[in-house]
Amino acid sequence: MGISNPHNLNRAPAIEPRPYGLRVSLRALDPFARLCGADWQRTHWYTSAAERDTAMAEMSRKHEYSRPGDRPALVFTKVENLAASRGL
Repeated sequence: MGISNPHNLNRAPAIEPRPYGLRVSLRALDPFARLCGADWQRTHWYTSAAERDTAMAEMSRKHEYSRPGDRPALVFTKVENLAASRGL
């Protein structure tokens, strides 16, 4: 599938396989699900497990602007697509 406006990309599309994923979804009964839908999720793909783990640590950290008692509303799950690493 082609890119309709490549000048809007922050970086060039990846050509190398990205078999290591990080699925981001909402916690059960999260009020934000009323806006996005209870089955909302987004998967980010990375070239190595180390790159994925670094991104997961950054995404799931407690932000310096969080209030005391705030909990992250997102669930982070590691996924793998090993067929992508073999070029299948």
